[in-house]
Amino acid sequence: MSRIDIPQSIDEAPAASQPVLEELNTRLGMLPNVFRLLSNSPTVLKGVVDLQNTLSRVLDANTRHALAMGVTEINGCNYCRTAHSFVAANVGKLSLDEIHLNQAGDSSDPMRAAAVKFGRKVTELRGKVSDEDLQEVRAAGYTDAEVLEIVAFSVQTLMTNFINNLADTDVDFPSVEPTAA
Repeated sequence: MSRIDIPQSIDEAPAASQPVLEELNTRLGMLPNVFRLLSNSPTVLKGVVDLQNTLSRVLDANTRHALAMGVTEINGCNYCRTAHSFVAANVGKLSLDEIHLNQAGDSSDPMRAAAVKFGRKVTELRGKVSDEDLQEVRAAGYTDAEVLEIVAFSVQTLMTNFINNLADTDVDFPSVEPTAA
């Protein structure tokens, strides 16, 4: 059971959060518990949704899936592990083998593998990666702008991992399969 109250309907959320929740519900066809949780603070909800919307335009979708899964494993977020795996499998059409690789910080695609490895290092080392780590991700083909996008996306994932770990958010996504890690 969640350690922070999760409004069960849009009407139970603060009035300032309701338009954002209605838009999410329309766009996603459901309203995941993470957004219901965030709605307790209209400012946090809007900030997270705006950041997610902005960063949904960086890198490619499967690299974003890989980063989300790889960073989530570092932070041990059960809610995010289940949600990202479900979305990767059902929206991204990633295989279970690829999902397991991503969770472990790897990918069958060499460029994507470099991104998820770098994103995990950024998370583990709080951004204090080595010159070699930075050179490795650049050598895989990432520009400095894309390196910053990898960092920003990893930090976005870190934020929702922390919030869901704190709240112990009730998982409302079907399990794809237990993590390979």
